[in-house]
Amino acid sequence: MNLKPMNLKPTFLTVLMDRLRATFPRAVAMIEPHFGMLRKSISFALVGVVNALIDTAVFLLARWYLKSSETALRPLDAFAQWCACASKDTLVLVTANTMSWLVAVSCSYAMNSFFTFAAESGRRLRWRDYGAFVASGILGAVANTTTLVIAAHLLPDFLVEDARVLAAKGCAIVAGFAVNFSMSHFVVFRAGRNVAGAAR
Repeated sequence: MNLKPMNLKPTFLTVLMDRLRATFPRAVAMIEPHFGMLRKSISFALVGVVNALIDTAVFLLARWYLKSSETALRPLDAFAQWCACASKDTLVLVTANTMSWLVAVSCSYAMNSFFTFAAESGRRLRWRDYGAFVASGILGAVANTTTLVIAAHLLPDFLVEDARVLAAKGCAIVAGFAVNFSMSHFVVFRAGRNVAGAAR
């Protein structure tokens, strides 16, 4: 019987953690119990970067279409006049943001199921989990859209409109990230929830 020697070569992360333990023992002792959460938040942030690019691209495309299409503007303008609750420009922002959110939340669910929360989801996409992810994401969408509208109105007027909207979208993405990670970690992909669900 030919036994191959096991590869005991330390990983980069192991070497890094050993060096950090030797150099900063107290700091590592405080951080190490939370390393799993830190790893997940970093992974969630990396997925979030990709998703933010998707979200922003769809948002800008939808906003351009809504502003340039008379057919698309007509119902928004009629609604703005009927409710007198928002301007046509604000409704364009909200509509474009809602459209981009619908695309982004689907991409985010798939990427987080396969990467960030792979252990909890078993790397499987399930309609029930998708529904829970979308439902929990509504809170993030509300935070995102509210931040977008407020920031677009509060940012200085010396910025051209497109730069102001893009900066406001950046603020909105940060607000949405904080809410979405919290909801994903504590509600949708919480430890133990999907282990039982995998047997179904």
